[in-house]
Amino acid sequence: MVVACTGFFDGVHLGHRSVIDKVCTLAKERGCKSLVITFWPHPRAVLQQDAVNFRLITSLEEKVELLTSMGIDSVEVIPFTREFARLTTRDFFQKYLIDKYGVNYFVVGYDHRVGSDKTQSQQEMLEIAESMNIKTLRVEEFHKDIGIESEIVISSTKIRERVSLGQVDVASRLLGYNYSLSGVVVSGEKLGRKLGFPTANIKLYEPLKLLPKDGVYAVKVLFNGKRYCGITNIGTRPTVSLGVQKSIETHILDFNEQIYGLDLKVEFIKRIRDEKKFDSIEKLIEQLTQDREYASKLLSFID
Repeated sequence: MVVACTGFFDGVHLGHRSVIDKVCTLAKERGCKSLVITFWPHPRAVLQQDAVNFRLITSLEEKVELLTSMGIDSVEVIPFTREFARLTTRDFFQKYLIDKYGVNYFVVGYDHRVGSDKTQSQQEMLEIAESMNIKTLRVEEFHKDIGIESEIVISSTKIRERVSLGQVDVASRLLGYNYSLSGVVVSGEKLGRKLGFPTANIKLYEPLKLLPKDGVYAVKVLFNGKRYCGITNIGTRPTVSLGVQKSIETHILDFNEQIYGLDLKVEFIKRIRDEKKFDSIEKLIEQLTQDREYASKLLSFID
């Protein structure tokens, strides 16, 4: 027997996790296999709903890793196409839940619906599932007190908004883990080294990954199985360049290794300041020194 849920699950945030936890718990109680059925690419990219501006919280690899780390037995990825988008609820249940995956129990979040039936309510969707001998369970909405406003219902959209505003600490509280970027270290102009602040320039593995607002951030850096403290600048480096091409540069504290071509993961802890153009290189170095001291003190209290 199989207990399953479906969805894109961008970010696998705390709201998603309340559903995933219920799937895992029900599977253990019933002696079933737990399954997450997700999709790729994002529907907005396929259906061209503001696809030019849309960015992701998690790559496919990150999403699968997060889901399996929560105890899910299997993650199945269905290619999202225009043809797939035309499936009705009943057709989706029959083709995938019943015929392909043998689902017995279907767990849904408070607002989750599947199928192209535009006027269908969630209750109608659940009734269709029950009529097809799929038992259903609805998980109520998940609220979170983020400390700066009243409790909110967590959603991927709200998290994208926080990241875009540079509020990475708030976004991380909604996610349940630190927001991060992963990529390969590529060769840059080596200007940071000349200034006494060598940086690792990152080329993202997922080009559609959402970048935090331009600025300087205190970060934790994961490299070769170890965690380091650091500061990351996202922006166009207006003091030392023409200020056109955006880059992601990380200065790792107490670190002096050549890591070109290697994997690096940057976890965002707190935004320090805006990026700005300084009147001189000396002023830039003075500010970078202050940034490094601030980040070092802040991060010394964080594992």
